[in-house]
Amino acid sequence: MNRAQPLVLGIESSCDETGVGIVRGTTLLTNTVSSSMDDHVRFGGVIPEIASRAHLDAFVPTLEQALSEAGVTLDEVDALAVTSGPGLAGALMVGVCAAKALAVATGKPLYAINHLVAHVGVGLLDGKEGQAPELPGNLGALLVSGGHTEILKINSITDDVQLLGSTIDDAAGEAYDKVARILGLGYPGGPAIDKMARTGNPKAIRFPRGLSQPKYMGTAEEPGPHRYDWSFSGLKTAVARCVEQFEARGQEVPVADIAAAFQEAVVDIISSKAVLACRENGIEDVLLGGGVAANSRLRELTGQRCASAGIRLHVPPLDLCTDNGAMVAALGAQLVMAGVAPSGIGFAPDSSMPVTAVSLPA
Repeated sequence: MNRAQPLVLGIESSCDETGVGIVRGTTLLTNTVSSSMDDHVRFGGVIPEIASRAHLDAFVPTLEQALSEAGVTLDEVDALAVTSGPGLAGALMVGVCAAKALAVATGKPLYAINHLVAHVGVGLLDGKEGQAPELPGNLGALLVSGGHTEILKINSITDDVQLLGSTIDDAAGEAYDKVARILGLGYPGGPAIDKMARTGNPKAIRFPRGLSQPKYMGTAEEPGPHRYDWSFSGLKTAVARCVEQFEARGQEVPVADIAAAFQEAVVDIISSKAVLACRENGIEDVLLGGGVAANSRLRELTGQRCASAGIRLHVPPLDLCTDNGAMVAALGAQLVMAGVAPSGIGFAPDSSMPVTAVSLPA
């Protein structure tokens, strides 16, 4: 095996994207994704059984396309990597079983990868051949997606990831979907609300910022119980009550203003708490990842606040922010280059895999 520049194939199936990515060291060769999002639109959210069946249908064609685009064969691959968690149990099982089958058929080592840490590893795919980038020493990661909203401290991408804060209920993307449904904007909610908010007034309505009260925040010397945590369920309820009040009065619901005010509440509390966590934990660089990283206002406000705090913000290309196989391959390559032993085929997918577990041991 080439440990200096390993050729790694990564498989992602944690939700509704079937992703196969191939990297050589830190050089991205292909990022092939097949999404089943259109199959879920009429339900207003991802249906696990539909997603799992879509993975079954899409895996082989996606694998073949990825190998073709990268110009490599399975025989040339040094190692395989697969998302083992967190995610939808049935969807994870499809990807894990496919990866194990490939490992048995080819004799290649297999790494069971943490989906969340992989979002950070994708930040190492900026280098060109022979110019491998390195993650900064004091690095944080803000992951914002349909299933996760977390702030991490990355002491080592291969074996030391610390969870600083997370949502205690809905993830930000989940809240977007639910509010979009309330406002009649359809699914997925993130792009719909982002677009509608551009024509609204974010100051028209003041929605609550969850867990921002002193009893939750505390101080730097005596932190409260949720200093770096988020909560979006109350915000979602506040939007629903607001809409009900307009309807009860027989008034037209100001959809654009509500969308803008809701979005401002989300990005305000996410960015402010993320910057606070970075400042108080010596984090000088932070990577923004996850599907909601595509949100224009989140990118704008987080960028402004990081700049004011002297923190460098790194945002991967949009197609690498959402779930994909390239990020799994990227983290797999880091494990290979660090000499970490493969996971073998005895592991099981873990839908609630903690972010502190970068990969599963043999």
